[in-house]
Amino acid sequence: MLGLTDYEVAALLLSLKVAAVAVCCSLPFGVAVAWILARCRFPGKSLLDGLVHLPLVLPPVVVGYLLLVSMGRSGWLGGWLYQHLGISFSFSWRGAALAAAVVAFPLMVRAIRQAFEAVDTHLEQAARTLGAGRLRVFFTISLPLTAPGIVSGMVLAFARCLGEFGSTITFVSNIPGETRTIPLAMYSFIETPGAEAQAARLCVIAIVISLLSLVASQWLGNKVQLRASGQC
Repeated sequence: MLGLTDYEVAALLLSLKVAAVAVCCSLPFGVAVAWILARCRFPGKSLLDGLVHLPLVLPPVVVGYLLLVSMGRSGWLGGWLYQHLGISFSFSWRGAALAAAVVAFPLMVRAIRQAFEAVDTHLEQAARTLGAGRLRVFFTISLPLTAPGIVSGMVLAFARCLGEFGSTITFVSNIPGETRTIPLAMYSFIETPGAEAQAARLCVIAIVISLLSLVASQWLGNKVQLRASGQC
């Protein structure tokens, strides 16, 4: 594949898989939290806002440790999931996706929240006065108008997931073929004497993917914006 070694292909495909699963699984929660923060007023809203954005300022190792003690097989929630549903996040790509989703979640919520706040609420109010219910207004007016922000948030979160390192290595370790994404593979090469060239190749791959993600975010955002405004 494009002159890449099997090792690089495995790390690249695993990174894409982890990032895609993380973004898809966290998207419904991101939309819901963004809508609550943009539209609702309630006691404790500032606290909720702070908790949502906490992964942005916490050291990633701390996030990984909190996931380990809560979602590991001995954790209060992870232990229950493993015993009753047979689901384990520890030392698996599912845990890597969970760690990436937690770290990227604030970026997704921020972009979608700004999109909700930019929607003209008079349109929603007009629909309500014509008899449309809250759900119908949300799915036929609010959600389509925020589509560019949702797309932008998804791509930003995807790019952040691709670069996730600290919480991943703390929560699910560095297991070849299971949790060794591109950043963790680079870390392994950096620790290996004489493997500087392999680390540099992965560095270039990471930069290219990140740039493509940002360009795609801009292109998709503009495309959806034009479609929403009826210009294409």
